[in-house]
Amino acid sequence: MAPRPLAACCAIVLWLLLCLWAWRRARRHAAIQAQAARDLRAPADSQAILVAHASQTGQAEALARQTAESLRLGGLQARVAALGQLDLAALRAHPRLLVVASTYGEGDPPDNAAAFADRLMALDGAAAPLLGGLTYAVLALGDSSYRHFCGFGRRLDAWLLERGATPLFDRVEADDADPAALRHWQHHLGLLAGRADLPDWETPAYQPWRLAQRTLLNPGSQGGPCFHLVLQAPDGGAPAWQAGDVAEIGPRERRGGALLPHREYSVASLPADGGVHLLVRQMRGADGSLGLGSGWLTHTAQIGDPIDLRLRANSNFHPPADARPLLLVGNGTGLAGLRALLKARITAGHFRNWLVFGERQAAHDWFLREEIAGWLAQGRLQRLDAVFSRDTPARRYVQHALLDAADSVRGWVDEGASIYVCGSLQGMASGVDDALAQILGAEPLAALRRAGRYRRDVY
Repeated sequence: MAPRPLAACCAIVLWLLLCLWAWRRARRHAAIQAQAARDLRAPADSQAILVAHASQTGQAEALARQTAESLRLGGLQARVAALGQLDLAALRAHPRLLVVASTYGEGDPPDNAAAFADRLMALDGAAAPLLGGLTYAVLALGDSSYRHFCGFGRRLDAWLLERGATPLFDRVEADDADPAALRHWQHHLGLLAGRADLPDWETPAYQPWRLAQRTLLNPGSQGGPCFHLVLQAPDGGAPAWQAGDVAEIGPRERRGGALLPHREYSVASLPADGGVHLLVRQMRGADGSLGLGSGWLTHTAQIGDPIDLRLRANSNFHPPADARPLLLVGNGTGLAGLRALLKARITAGHFRNWLVFGERQAAHDWFLREEIAGWLAQGRLQRLDAVFSRDTPARRYVQHALLDAADSVRGWVDEGASIYVCGSLQGMASGVDDALAQILGAEPLAALRRAGRYRRDVY
């Protein structure tokens, strides 16, 4: 056959193959959408999680499917659907919603979310739906080179909050699919599933730090042992970090063993302290086995051993740069993140700080008491409320201390205070949320969150 007819035949064959591929892809996509629609109509159990994606190029959809698979590995029922397939009935039928949302153009919803934005998010006043029974979280995908970075994800998060839904945890933003942000999202999935051993989607690029000190903080406590750890950087120095940042740790089952899925801990120190400080409670499973991360850091690893560590910026929990009042609320090892914030504030000369801290017994669980008392005596900490749940006949927690000081809380907020919460997601975080809603009102509290004046690092 002459070269020109042969080339024409090859082009036709390639075109036909491309058409066949596109047809099969369209059929597969239609089948996936049809299955998602059937799943949405099927009854959901009380623990079911709906994973929705707002996807333009397919990246958000792929991450939504990875999200659902991680949840299923933890034994949870997870359904995946495009955001545009959801209506009010679907939102109200599922108690928990996770959304992976990309942004199109200048802050617009992707095509497969446009129907949701037009049908539900555009409603206002009495026509706008109320979602008081829904808990949710948003993974916002974006590119910081664009003016409206994560624009649709942020808008969706604000809309859900305004309609009465309760965040499971604060919005996670991933700049150009940043692996560290995706690991943070996966960390929260592990907490939701109650599984510390979910495999990492991508292993962090660790540095070999060294375990320099380990001090038991609560001998005789009714709770699990809590340790103050100091990790020193490898030769060549450490990357800088800020108060509010997070240490990603690669635990091992035994010294020299293989890396296990990463764990995250709030950093309790500043670079000027000469190392990364952590507060780690030793956790045990129902069978008595040590937790992956806490067992490695508090028992298996020995002083001098290398610790695989990567520092991750957590800009949502960085302290305010100005001298506004700061109300810090936390329990247990949540004191780690609050300690770093207080150190940063004191270093900056900002002393209008109020700490509300809760634990079990003052005699055993008053972590870092002398340091905090010193700041109070020096006027660097203006107010301290410490509550210990086992020291009184009626259990008292940090939320009760806030309610008792309601007038002062309102006064600080009126003066421009920001509120930072660090500690347990279960119990403490929701209790503080409810207390602040009682003190300030639900809408004023939502407005604080939208303004970045109510921030949480809860786990």
